[in-house]
Amino acid sequence: MPNLSEVAEDPTTVWKPTKIANWYCSGDRTVEIASQTAVWYSTGLPAVPVRWVLIRDPEGGFEPQALLCTDLETDPQKILSWFVMRWQLEVTYQEVRRHLGFETQRQWSELAIRRTTPALLGLFSLVTLFAHQQMRQAVSVLQRQAAWYHKAHPTFSDALALVRREPWTQEQTFYGSPAQTNMVKVPRVFMERLTDAVCYAA
Repeated sequence: MPNLSEVAEDPTTVWKPTKIANWYCSGDRTVEIASQTAVWYSTGLPAVPVRWVLIRDPEGGFEPQALLCTDLETDPQKILSWFVMRWQLEVTYQEVRRHLGFETQRQWSELAIRRTTPALLGLFSLVTLFAHQQMRQAVSVLQRQAAWYHKAHPTFSDALALVRREPWTQEQTFYGSPAQTNMVKVPRVFMERLTDAVCYAA
């Protein structure tokens, strides 16, 4: 069969309008897909049957893309929904690596690496759940903004800072000056700003 790029440009290709829910967190979106089965062959390797799915945007928002799946019975719309869901997984791995040291462990034992990896992913889940609970209770919300980028929702760095801030602001953790005294060594406003800064820098 011809290359998939040629199939995408072929005027005889039959395209089917398909609505995808939650398209990259921007709501429902209608795209056009074309799909068939074929054989993927590479020199020196056994042939692999695949289902290919071509995607194009009728509004021209992105270039046509090709997806491949080894499950021939899977519905093309389901394959496309899996492709959209991958964004959440990629962001999760990126955040775990950036903030929790995922894939940068320094163990020499393979068993230690196998233990550390799921532990870090579990820690990511715990931080996310705890921060979500705190934000629902409106106890306190840390959400830093940049002058060049407006965040509509908190990121994982905000969630991690919120989790760090919770024990650090307790009286049992850091004892401040008594409220009923003639002299206050550290003003409360300054202490809170310092705590917020450390939460992100830790």
